[in-house]
Amino acid sequence: MHAQNQSLLDALNACIASCEHCASACLQEDDVKMMARCISLDRDCADICALTARLLARGSEHAQHLLRECAEICKACGDECAKHGAHSQHCQECADACRRCEEACRAGLQG
Repeated sequence: MHAQNQSLLDALNACIASCEHCASACLQEDDVKMMARCISLDRDCADICALTARLLARGSEHAQHLLRECAEICKACGDECAKHGAHSQHCQECADACRRCEEACRAGLQG
């Protein structure tokens, strides 16, 4: 596998893990309702990252299209998590992972 693809897969997998952890931790917060958008975006982000990683790993012709979508959702999730990062370490870590994944997805786009 090409080194750039491996780096991208690593970023996608790290983002999946961070988003899953963040969503689970947000569900333990005292005011879960305040975290609803964060949890929803965490779940969407983890799912799109997982699908993107699978298509990229198999060399699918559709991987490029998903990289665009993945970057967009990673940005939205990272922005939302950053809003809570001051009081939630898991949100700050997720925001950082989402930003790294967004950058990796954009770098992986061809043309």
